[in-house]
Amino acid sequence: MTASNARTSAATNTVERELVITRVFDAPRSLVFQVWTDPKHVAQWWGPHGFTNPVCELDVRHGGAIRIHMRGPDGTVYPMTGVYQEIVEPERLVFTSAALDKEGNPLFEVLNTVTFVEENGKTTQTLQARVVKTTVGAAPYLEGMNEGWRQTLERLEALVAARKNHPTEKPAERDIAITRVFDAPRSLVFKAWTVPEHLIRWWAPKGFTTPFCKVNLCVGGVFHYCMRSPEGQDIWGIGVYREIVAPERIVYTDAFADAEGNPVPPAHYGMSASHPAETLVTVTFAEHVGKTKLTLRHSISESVKERGGAEQGWTEMMDRLAEHLAQA
Repeated sequence: MTASNARTSAATNTVERELVITRVFDAPRSLVFQVWTDPKHVAQWWGPHGFTNPVCELDVRHGGAIRIHMRGPDGTVYPMTGVYQEIVEPERLVFTSAALDKEGNPLFEVLNTVTFVEENGKTTQTLQARVVKTTVGAAPYLEGMNEGWRQTLERLEALVAARKNHPTEKPAERDIAITRVFDAPRSLVFKAWTVPEHLIRWWAPKGFTTPFCKVNLCVGGVFHYCMRSPEGQDIWGIGVYREIVAPERIVYTDAFADAEGNPVPPAHYGMSASHPAETLVTVTFAEHVGKTKLTLRHSISESVKERGGAEQGWTEMMDRLAEHLAQA
């Protein structure tokens, strides 16, 4: 969150049974309300950093059901359900939410009230989350409620900003999506993406080299690398792993950096202001008739010209990866 786009204040009572968070978004409330009620949007921000939502079903009406499966960075799935109690578009949402145990029974239930007030093109959003039912097994979940909502709303802010800047584009239209089938076992392809000795052989477009690559393969770990152009320019990058499920899936952020691993703005390497400061890369590895089907999705929101350049770069890197796997 940046101070210019949002402000956050939070208060909880001493037993953490109620949480109130107020946040100001630099966007109209109609947009903020939409991002709260469209399942395609909610799936992108619901949950703390590193979580994904393979199931996100919302029946946005009074008495309508909510069904979300949150998947943690270690692959664990946390199912939750809820029911809409009140909907006043675009002013107010009231809904229950309940985390489920392995047998599908509620561990606790929270009554959530979200209000949206617009002034001068900005939206003040107030969330009140009040625990109304609980069990003994709920304690670990409730202890993290404050921090979980804080990280969740950071993700919400990022999506609201992206939707404001690209109001006519669907999120998928800003993504680079590449699928390749490699004639190699999945375990080897996964290593090629996660072991420096493999990465330095292919991690750069055609004509580039990779003189430096350091990997700390754990959730929260850093991926720091350097690509050297044919003219000798060093382009440094850094990422943070958000999800690792070996050998099935990797999710990490990607941003420009310097040689010490400090993030730098895209303009440092001559990129335009439309280039995002940080992007998200998701790579999945599936066994495919004795081979490996790799699917890459790079969430990006830059100009068509620069997006095309990034896609060409990934295509050339996939070609180099295929060559490396053939020799490994």
